[in-house]
Amino acid sequence: MSSHHIVKDNQEPALIIANGEACSMLLLNQLLEWSPIVMVLDGALPRVLDLGIKIDIVLGDFDRGYEPEKMLAHQYPVEIIHTPDQSKTDLEKGIDLLISRNHFAINIVWATGRRADHTLNNFSTLAKYKDIANLVMYDDYSKIFCLPREFDKWYPAQTPISLIPVSRVEGITTSGLKYNLQHDFLELGTCTSSSNEALKDGTVNISHQSGTLLLLECRDE
Repeated sequence: MSSHHIVKDNQEPALIIANGEACSMLLLNQLLEWSPIVMVLDGALPRVLDLGIKIDIVLGDFDRGYEPEKMLAHQYPVEIIHTPDQSKTDLEKGIDLLISRNHFAINIVWATGRRADHTLNNFSTLAKYKDIANLVMYDDYSKIFCLPREFDKWYPAQTPISLIPVSRVEGITTSGLKYNLQHDFLELGTCTSSSNEALKDGTVNISHQSGTLLLLECRDE
């Protein structure tokens, strides 16, 4: 059984395993290594148990016809939380619970792929919590997160970087990219900045004045 209990510190990111396309074990193990809490959304429970991962919390409405108490008996103690509220997704309910327990840094995997509606809604969830928690979504090809008003990070040359607005984002200025923006705007359904890249080894700066802007650090392989 894979164990993640190397640290027990709320400053380290908790991990939510959602029910989208599975990522590689290499990526999953990297995230598990430093996660003080591992939460699994109920739809993914059978797949996660097959991987032998130690689980702390399982959360969901459990409407899939299986009995989580029996499935998790060998992993005791595991917290099983029934959340039948249909006004929020299981991912939102999981984030709410972790925030209520002072976990303000949360990594999320298995949240992309499979159903496109779930993927798009999960992107919107990143935006919903951007002022409350530091959420980062990973899959094998992307790292996705909301940008603060001012953002600086060192990137190797040719790192693929995409800027995706959640609605309309005004006053965007960038430097260090192959195609820079100067006091420009991006708007979903009108224009985005996809498949840009770091011009050279060095710092990329991205600032924006209003709106919610997602950054996708991508790779092709």
